[in-house]
Amino acid sequence: MSRPLGESHKRFLQTMMVNGIIDGAKARALHRHCCETHGAHYAHDKLDEFIEVINAQLQPMFMQIRKGMSEEDGLQYHALVNMAETDVTRMSTDYADNELELFRKTMDLIVDSDNGTASSTDILNCADSLQTKKLKKRETEHVLNRLVQDKWLNEKNGDYSLSTRCIMEMEQYIRMLYQDQVKVCHICHNVALQCQMCENPTCGIKIHTPCVARYFKGRTDPRCPACEDFWPHEIPDVYRPPSSQSETQSAAKENTAPTPRSTAQTRRTRRS
Repeated sequence: MSRPLGESHKRFLQTMMVNGIIDGAKARALHRHCCETHGAHYAHDKLDEFIEVINAQLQPMFMQIRKGMSEEDGLQYHALVNMAETDVTRMSTDYADNELELFRKTMDLIVDSDNGTASSTDILNCADSLQTKKLKKRETEHVLNRLVQDKWLNEKNGDYSLSTRCIMEMEQYIRMLYQDQVKVCHICHNVALQCQMCENPTCGIKIHTPCVARYFKGRTDPRCPACEDFWPHEIPDVYRPPSSQSETQSAAKENTAPTPRSTAQTRRTRRS
């Protein structure tokens, strides 16, 4: 029999419902903040067990707090995902049919690309060939902005990629729809879109850029982990997140429901 949710679990879940996805540092800070706010036992290495209690209660609703990695920087994220619907139909309550078709075509461009991105120009060109209803340039730009704001896409210098949230929620759908095109990372075994590829034609494994940085760190003669051929690509540095304030201060900034606070807690919040 699963454990009932305590107030600390409820507060953590409420924050996940508001934010949808948070990075690992914020998840750890939120865990501590929720436990300390509600007087629950806190152990810094028990976040996974804490989340398991929540997931047990979410299972009948086909929801789950899932952990995944960002393809861009390799950081861990936690996202509240819908397990019942695995394709873009889950977005039908927020987007019109032609907007969903544009998103599908954007996914096609991203998966077909060599670097896991699609240019704004190529996406705008797709908008002219939609089967449902064509979108004008301004309308297309508006939809793309919404997809970024809703954390389905990332945008950088006019290029779009699938967000961490999107991959975490739709990985099963992506693997099924693009099974002949998508490969998994040889290191972490997750879908690899933004990655490097072994140039040996009989090998061709893919490795996420952050996984490349960690795997080849300090190696002067990088070799493919599968075929031992020389790895000809540039080895990036391991990403180091910028220094931040204390975890308690970070967690206090999360969108959570107000609860009575002690005088000491109020002072700490005002300082943050």
